[in-house]
Amino acid sequence: MPQAHSIPGWGNRPGRFWIIGSIAGGMILISVLASLGMINQYIQSVMMSIGINIIFAASLNIVNGYMGEFSCGHGGFMAVGAYISSILSLILFTDNKFFGSPLLPPQTALFLFPVVIIIGGIVAALTGLLVALPSFKTRDDYLAIITIAANYIIMTVINNLEVLGASRGLMGMKSTVFAMTDLVPLPWMLLWIILFVVFCILAIKRLMGSVLGKGISAIRYDEISAEIMSVDTNRMKLLAFMFSSGLAGIAGGLFAHQLGFINPSSFNIMKSTEGMVMVYLGGMGSLSGSVLSAVFFTFLLELLRPLQILKWVFIPLLLILLMQFRPEGILGNRELSDFFSQFFSKLNLFRSGTQGTGRTKGGDHGRASGD
Repeated sequence: MPQAHSIPGWGNRPGRFWIIGSIAGGMILISVLASLGMINQYIQSVMMSIGINIIFAASLNIVNGYMGEFSCGHGGFMAVGAYISSILSLILFTDNKFFGSPLLPPQTALFLFPVVIIIGGIVAALTGLLVALPSFKTRDDYLAIITIAANYIIMTVINNLEVLGASRGLMGMKSTVFAMTDLVPLPWMLLWIILFVVFCILAIKRLMGSVLGKGISAIRYDEISAEIMSVDTNRMKLLAFMFSSGLAGIAGGLFAHQLGFINPSSFNIMKSTEGMVMVYLGGMGSLSGSVLSAVFFTFLLELLRPLQILKWVFIPLLLILLMQFRPEGILGNRELSDFFSQFFSKLNLFRSGTQGTGRTKGGDHGRASGD
């Protein structure tokens, strides 16, 4: 049988160096183009929104796709990461009316910014216990109700905390971004988002390719059978929900610093609906699908921006049409690499057939000459 074609160097050390070099080269190119004014603020804003949506959709895909559960309140965990990272940013790097003088020189934000974002993700992961613990005895519709309730609990708590700005919202995170730009004039927010996108995709890919990831996927097919096969389903659910919530918190922290202003309504059930649309559009259990759908969905939101509130008629309508005509999404549960493998397999088969036909014709010609 023909062997599946693999990209040369993929998976070994030269391949990893090639990937790292490509990422670094892309970031340098973006920095140069932004410095020359060829990538304006609007284009940068769209690119940042795409990156944040990729992280958000991929994180929700861990629960709704790989594990086969039904979470409808993922925006709440994004809110936790956004508010925690914003508060840390304001306390550490900015002079503001809420917390006074900064604890550290603003220039240190260039090096400590990822730490602030990751701390927000860790707190969001711990908040994921609100869903993980009740999920031990619930599934499907009941779990969806629990996740929606968790989203509303988080929103209500934020709405009643004056230190978080309550319903007025929280602002001032742009000062941290300006501090980084003043130190080195580069589009730091865009560069950090690119790095976190790469980090999150690699982390999900590594998790789902491990033994733990196989245990998470086993729950999707049959939880009782998974328990019979010695899979600790409670542990897998805890891991999946916390990991998913943590990545959503990272997306929230980046979202807060991109806009510079957040309020509780930024993370209501509408935000959770956006995540579900992207997951089901790309395909449940497909990491490549989450990336493609996040890109498509972000462009769609930009096209619908002139419609104002009417876009929330088209987005749920898109979800309904998707469930009716393409319930498996764009890629289903497959990855882009699967399509490339099939393509190269067919290409190798075609080459083998062509070479075999050539040898046959040559052999017949030789025998004819001999006769």
